[in-house]
Amino acid sequence: MPVQPGPATAVHTDRADEAFEAVRAVGIVDVVEAVDADRWPDVARPPKAAPGRTALARYLVRKALKDLSLLAPDDAADPAVPSAPRLVLHDPDAFYRRIGGAGLIGFGESYMAGEWDSDDLPGVLTRLAAHVDELVPAPLHRLRSLWVPSRPDGDRNTPDGARENVHRHYDLSNELFATFLDPSLTYSSALFPALPARFASLTDAQHRKIDRLLDLARVGADTRLLEIGTGWGELALRAAARGARVTTLTLSSEQADLARARVREAGLADRVDIQLRDYRDVEGRYDAVVSVEMIEAVGAEYWHSYFRTLRGALAPGGRVALQAITMGHLRMLHTAATHTWISKYVFPGGLIPSREAIDAHSTAAGLRIAADNGYGPHYAETLRLWRERFTARRDDVAALGFDAVFRRMWELYLAYSEAGFRSGYLDVRQILLTEGTPR
Repeated sequence: MPVQPGPATAVHTDRADEAFEAVRAVGIVDVVEAVDADRWPDVARPPKAAPGRTALARYLVRKALKDLSLLAPDDAADPAVPSAPRLVLHDPDAFYRRIGGAGLIGFGESYMAGEWDSDDLPGVLTRLAAHVDELVPAPLHRLRSLWVPSRPDGDRNTPDGARENVHRHYDLSNELFATFLDPSLTYSSALFPALPARFASLTDAQHRKIDRLLDLARVGADTRLLEIGTGWGELALRAAARGARVTTLTLSSEQADLARARVREAGLADRVDIQLRDYRDVEGRYDAVVSVEMIEAVGAEYWHSYFRTLRGALAPGGRVALQAITMGHLRMLHTAATHTWISKYVFPGGLIPSREAIDAHSTAAGLRIAADNGYGPHYAETLRLWRERFTARRDDVAALGFDAVFRRMWELYLAYSEAGFRSGYLDVRQILLTEGTPR
């Protein structure tokens, strides 16, 4: 999720060992002793940044940190702010060289390489996300295109590309996702009755979210429901338990296999049809369509196809219930053509839409927004619970064959995303779409 973080409080090298032990003591450090250069080529070797770019990165980063009061004094940590999040630099030269050579991708790769740590990773990233527009002086914004890489053509969500992009994330391992998700295996924002939340309440909160979406779409006995994006089947199971007849689509073979097993175990196989199918190949008409955090994987150039599919799948009087992550429109426009750390390592081909983009594309497809409710703080709490569980079960993740670089990447991804919602950079919305104009 494109939080656009940057480097935070630097603890200078004469205090790095002491600070590192403090970070290790709170149990969030996964030490990288050797990086597999074949698997992680850009993590194993810092880029050959020009000296001028590295020097500029060092200057801008340090100035931004001082402006945000995040940079620790040279001789000791600031006793006036003992609880402030701290970024511990183990290899400052590599850290600045990566940022100089690859911008925010380099920032993430530096964390993956173990060149910096923090005792409060989401705190560091939240502080930076809240001030992201201030980190680079305004006159340098015009040079953005010279600094940030463009998205690779290979990540486009063509029918073949979409299948590969889904495979790279969702087919990693069902067991991996089970290490940090609740027993419902729901991989989207929960909706809690109150905040802060506890992991023990996460399953109920996920069901609360699902039930609200099904209510929005008026799913009940004998409703013909299309779900775009199966996940591991929890929404389909709850809809079928209401008496609906569910057709649900996914491009993830791993998810499809487990979802089918769960449906059979629940005795609902006669009401749920799980298909390995692209949303562009939808057949038939439905009383209701539900899609949860799927639009983020569609890609901007295909949003028109996505909304036309939603409209075309509706029977007369049908309703569409979406759950979508959103960001500000200007930020979305800046991100659309940019290759980010998230798009490189976590969600290839993805782009989070703005509320305005959803409105424009749904209207163009003949739909109108009839209800729209945001609840971003609930996603921040959902991500916190996932991150804490993932961190606590790091050894289980290692036993599945995921190395330290991957584990650090995943911890950064969860903290990075949490920061986006805590800072207000991102939101999550439940949106009801109904027929707008005639077909």
